[in-house]
Formats: sequence, C-alpha cells, structure tokens
Amino acid sequence: MYVAVKGGERAIESAHAWLAEERRGDLNIAELSVAQIREQLSLAVDRVMAEGSLYDPDLAALAIKQSRGDLIEAIFLIRAYRTTLPRFGATEPIDTGAMACDRRISATFKDLPGGQVLGPTFDYTHRLLDFKLAADGDAPEAPMREAEIGEVPHVTEFLNREGLIEEAPHDTAEPPDLTRAPLELPANRALRLQALSRADEGFTLGLAYSTQRGYARNHAFVGELRIGSVPVEMDIPELGFALEIGEVTLTECETVNQFMGSKTEPPQFTRGYGLVFGQSERKAISMALVDRALRWEELGEDNQGAPAQDTEFVLYHADNIQATGFLEHIKLPHYVDFQAELELVRKLRAEADAGHVQEAAE
Repeated sequence: MYVAVKGGERAIESAHAWLAEERRGDLNIAELSVAQIREQLSLAVDRVMAEGSLYDPDLAALAIKQSRGDLIEAIFLIRAYRTTLPRFGATEPIDTGAMACDRRISATFKDLPGGQVLGPTFDYTHRLLDFKLAADGDAPEAPMREAEIGEVPHVTEFLNREGLIEEAPHDTAEPPDLTRAPLELPANRALRLQALSRADEGFTLGLAYSTQRGYARNHAFVGELRIGSVPVEMDIPELGFALEIGEVTLTECETVNQFMGSKTEPPQFTRGYGLVFGQSERKAISMALVDRALRWEELGEDNQGAPAQDTEFVLYHADNIQATGFLEHIKLPHYVDFQAELELVRKLRAEADAGHVQEAAE
C-alpha cells in the first residue's frame, strides 16, 4: 500500500508539471497577461465573477489564466479563494435606479425617458469571422460613444402607475446568505434569486428556453435590460452614516409576463427578475424567466409539471461547482466498488446459466 501511495504521488506531481507546461504553451509566443484577459476577455471574466460570487476582475482573470480557459474550473478557484476572505460587514442594498447605464433597452416601450441606449452589444453584428482580428496591429480608432444618460426610472414604473402590473414583491425579513449556509427547502424568493444569480449560465439558459417553448407557459417581454455601474455603500457605525466604498458593474433584467389571473390574483402583468455581476445579458434574461416560472405557487397558478417550476430540481442542479464535483468524482479510483459489482454480475450470470441448463435438461 505504501508503494502504491508513493507511486501515486509521483504520478500526480508529474501530471501537475505537465499541466503547467500545457498551460504555458509554445514558449516562442508571448505569455498572456492577467491584464490582457481582464480587458479583452471581459465577458468571460464577468461570468467567473458572477458564478464565483466574488466581484474582483483581476482575480477572475487570474483564475481564467490558471484554468487554461476552463471557466467552470476558474469559478471553482474563485469560490475556493472566497472562503478564505474575512467578512467585515454587509453593504447597503444597491439602488439600480441610480445606475449609470452603458446599455439600456426595452422591448415593451419604444419611447423612454433617457432613450434606448444600444451600448456595446453583439445583437446587431453579422456573426461573421473578422479576420482583421487575427492580424497584430494598432487598435482601431474608437467610434464616438453614445451620450451618457443620467438616472432614469425603471420601465415597469410606467405600468405600475396604471395598476397594470403587480407591485414589486418586497420581503422585509433578513434574507438568507447562500454563501454562508447550505441551501434548504422550502426556499423563499430571496434565496432562489441568490441561487439563480450564481447558477450555471448554460443550465439557466436551457431552463429559460424550455419556458418559452411551453413548459410553464411563460410568455415574457423584456420590460427593461440595463447594464452599468452602481455605487456600493457601507454603513460605518463609528461615523453614523454610509460611505461609498466602490462601484460594481451589473446587468439587470425585468420581464413583463402575461397573467390571466387566478383564484387569488386579478388579471395583470407579473414580473420576473434577474441581476448579475458584469455584462451578462443572456444570464440575466434567463434568470428572470426562471424566476417567474418558480413563482407559480405564490401567484396561485397551476403547476404544469414543467422542470422550471420545480424549485428543488432547479436549485439543486443549477450550481455548476456541485454538479462538476459529483460528475468528476467518478474519474477517481473505484476499484473496490467495481470489483464488488463485477463479482455480483458473475454470480448472477452463473445462476442464470445454471437455470438455462436445468430447463434444457427438463
């Protein structure tokens, strides 16, 4: 056993060395810097921050470099590092109405105070490979940026004035903290939104798509999608007031959903909500659709048996780190377990063969 362990250690050390070599790649090519990843692969950085539950672009870029671009591995690294950090306190709730928007669009109202701001988006690109990017050269001259817009109201406030949309659900209770306590059911909306905010983007997207295809009858409009920076404030007891300690970039999505009414609620529009670190439009919209699907019970709707309506199914399978750990553990040695299964199958086969022989003799 001692020899096997030592041999395993040497193999693992060699695997680590080989991994480092593969990560570096061709030594004749300049090494990719953390700053380059942070600035030029910013959407990957944003995803790692969101699903890693830690807002730090530099650390997220470092994790991407260390993981060779495997974003789930990078998210794992960030989550692990996050557990080592001290917690000094909690910030005040952010006010997304005060967001300095780089992008703000609505699919429900054409004319908005502050206007529609397209911002940096792939929505209107041709999805053709740009081979100019393969050539090393000077950066192109930046085009004139759209005028910055000041503080603007949320689009759903226009519907709220006429009483056509439900009041924004508000729970005064202290929300649970999913990063410090394990998930427990039943989960209130605050806990569900936390889980969805750091859920795997692909899983959340698949669930959201299923609601659009009829699995939950969730027909939604994007009431508003906004991306921008929001100040973060923290109350300082010694001073007696809150101070701004920094800014974070967020993507916020509010969906407006058809609702014909139920036994407990009148006909009106209802809401879905998504809020994610960084520029993560696909994730924020997906989160809003799944959030709305999970609200069927509080709105008095019938459960259609759709996956996106099953709180336990959604929340227990949305976390890519938990899923990865359980999936990849089957790569580890299971020699004893397999030998037991092997002996069992041999025994069952022998019993079945003996039974066939007896039947043939009769």
